[in-house]
Amino acid sequence: MLSPTDIQTHLDQLTKPPGSLARLENLATRLAEIQQTLSPVAQPRRMVLFAGDHGVVASGVSAWPSAVTALMVGNILGGGAASSVLAKQSNTDLVLVNVGVKGELNGPVTHNSDITYVESCVRKGTRDLSLESAMTVAEFDQAWQVGEREAERAVKDGIKVISCGEMGIGNTTSAACLSMLLADLPLEYSVGRGAGADDEMLAHKRTIVAEAVDRAKILSDKESIASVAGYEIIAMAGLMAHAAQQGLTIVLDGYVTTAAALIAERLHPGTSQHLIAAHLSAEPGHRLTLNHLGLQPFLEWDMRLGEGSGALLLMPMLDAAAALMSQMATFADLGIPKEATS
Repeated sequence: MLSPTDIQTHLDQLTKPPGSLARLENLATRLAEIQQTLSPVAQPRRMVLFAGDHGVVASGVSAWPSAVTALMVGNILGGGAASSVLAKQSNTDLVLVNVGVKGELNGPVTHNSDITYVESCVRKGTRDLSLESAMTVAEFDQAWQVGEREAERAVKDGIKVISCGEMGIGNTTSAACLSMLLADLPLEYSVGRGAGADDEMLAHKRTIVAEAVDRAKILSDKESIASVAGYEIIAMAGLMAHAAQQGLTIVLDGYVTTAAALIAERLHPGTSQHLIAAHLSAEPGHRLTLNHLGLQPFLEWDMRLGEGSGALLLMPMLDAAAALMSQMATFADLGIPKEATS
């Protein structure tokens, strides 16, 4: 068992003043802890984007209509979205999974050849969580299995680092509900502006979230999660839980993916030991949910796009952290005695 002390000893023996690479050393330490080696790797890697719509959008919680989900799926597949560009730039394999898109997709068979498209639609959008449970337990299980299959596919393909992201208008409402249920966040921190809610919409969104959480609290764990979640969120949770069981390194994106991580940790304790938090988003509840999971974000750029964009930005830094651990010379390599470096 490689201990934190072993990793720190190795870092301090590298040809640099101890701690001089600051947060990069922290990232290298996290990578080595998860992979249990002083020669960790950051490639091959994959980003799996799950797309799904939310019935609660009809109740006025989003500045954008549900139709945007399908349009953005087409944009991602065509290579024109931020996730498409950042995945290519960072040498990250990109897979997009339709797990619950409501609108019609415009010719996914003609998508960019660098991107893999998977059709695994459980249902065309969840139900309106302000009126009824967003999904049934059976649909929860289906969505979870979609995520498990993608994790297993990654293992078979030799992927070492996996991340997941989402595309789903209205999903910060679900994330807020899940944060209250699973991390006991107060309402004012759980509910943010998402993709651009104004003050009136924010107040309305808070009312819907508070009422949905009150109804969910009387249910069992799986039923309560199903009552407020999205298919893409459950699929991400299933991917994380299975990827952790298989020993993969998992990179989190923003608030919605962290809500999925809360689900994975609740249902499969220990999942969080395999997670790296890429960044801290602009959503007010994100830092608190990361704290609940015992994670510290590495980038604080106030991003709120989703699509796995923040996680993709961390990928080149993972390359640097892995190279630091495995390629830098030690003082011993240079013939400098240990006492001379202390």
